[in-house]
Amino acid sequence: MRKLLYQSGTGTVLAFLSTAVPAAQLEDVQTLISRGPMYALVLFAIIAAVWVYSMRLRDKRAAPLKRLLQEGEAIHSVGPDTLVTACVRTMTAEKIGALMVMDGETLIGIFTERDALNKVLAAGLDPRSTKVSEVMTRDPYCVPPTTSVGAAMGLVTQRRFRHLPIVENGKLLAVISSGDLTHWLVKDKIGEVRELVDLAAR
Repeated sequence: MRKLLYQSGTGTVLAFLSTAVPAAQLEDVQTLISRGPMYALVLFAIIAAVWVYSMRLRDKRAAPLKRLLQEGEAIHSVGPDTLVTACVRTMTAEKIGALMVMDGETLIGIFTERDALNKVLAAGLDPRSTKVSEVMTRDPYCVPPTTSVGAAMGLVTQRRFRHLPIVENGKLLAVISSGDLTHWLVKDKIGEVRELVDLAAR
């Protein structure tokens, strides 16, 4: 009798376990299915936000350089007879990396930190007696204000420029640095990422 009760009890437990496990799995599947629309919505929101961001970035790269120019922005320049010492002092005081060398209204060269190191100090020249016209980079590469930000970025990257003069009809309008281009392209990035995170959290 005891043996019969033991066998029947064991069978009942095994039968219960065999039905309980699929039931638990079924419950997990039902929970996942019920949350499916929510997950799909979050995924859609993330994909949409990434697409919008990429489109904005593409639009920014297609924008002309004139959109970056600010009214009344100072152009730091010197004459061709200015001594290198004075140029370096001006660059240090203004916290800039380059000076435009002008002959009247005409841009004839650019003097950069790299020129000061390579053409003056490394060459053993005395900066107190060396004119900037002797060590400047002559006839610098210039672009018109209609050049796109993407094209300008390509130029400074491929040619390893740090400063790009913007000239229209022979007149120097501004000087754009590689840092200016990068900053303009990503200046809204933090805000857009926060919006993306908030959207996903909702």
